[in-house]
Amino acid sequence: MLGKNILRKFVTAMNAVAVLTVYSMVALAVPGDVTGEITVSGQVTVNGQSAVSNSTIVSGSSVATGAASSATVNLGKAGRVELLENTNATINFSPNGIVVIASSGKIRVANAAGVATTVTTKDATLIGDAGQANNFLVEIECSHTHVDTTSGTVTLREGSSDRQIAAGTSATAGRMDQQGCEPCLRPGSAPPLRFAGWPWLILLGAGAAGAAILLGSRKTDTTIGGGTIVVSPTR
Repeated sequence: MLGKNILRKFVTAMNAVAVLTVYSMVALAVPGDVTGEITVSGQVTVNGQSAVSNSTIVSGSSVATGAASSATVNLGKAGRVELLENTNATINFSPNGIVVIASSGKIRVANAAGVATTVTTKDATLIGDAGQANNFLVEIECSHTHVDTTSGTVTLREGSSDRQIAAGTSATAGRMDQQGCEPCLRPGSAPPLRFAGWPWLILLGAGAAGAAILLGSRKTDTTIGGGTIVVSPTR
């Protein structure tokens, strides 16, 4: 009986050692926390603390830049995230993915091929094509979000609608005419002018006709007598 108890305890102990060994091997196989390196210019904070260049940043960090300030988060082979002035964003990253959640400002993202990349704003989600390297700029305005694709292809997802933004093109998501927001000064971003119906067309036509009559009368005056008008000096 005593021998059986000793044997049972021995087998249990050996099983425990085997399980511990397996878990240890799995733990060693999993990489540690993925980190990046941040370079700053001006006033930049990471998780509310002042940041300095060449310091380490971990996934899930919140980065904020002040006026005339910027920050670049270098993620090694995965790519990089640049935050221009007056930007607030949370950056999550791994060797195979970059996820940026931004509330304001301008963010430029460059990712390597094979790295899934998204930037989410209040208006839309921008998704880089994971099959190729991408470089794109996201600008968050009060009423809308701009995306400019420098290289690669970006999908702009607004609600249930997707649009492909190829290299060299741009797009906008949101409401350009939202009340309480300052006008956007980007070229081509202003909403089209709207005229109040057909009376405007009548006024424009009348103005054009009047201008034509005036020009015609001036031409007639200068050709009377077969020459131009000469003004004599006063004696």
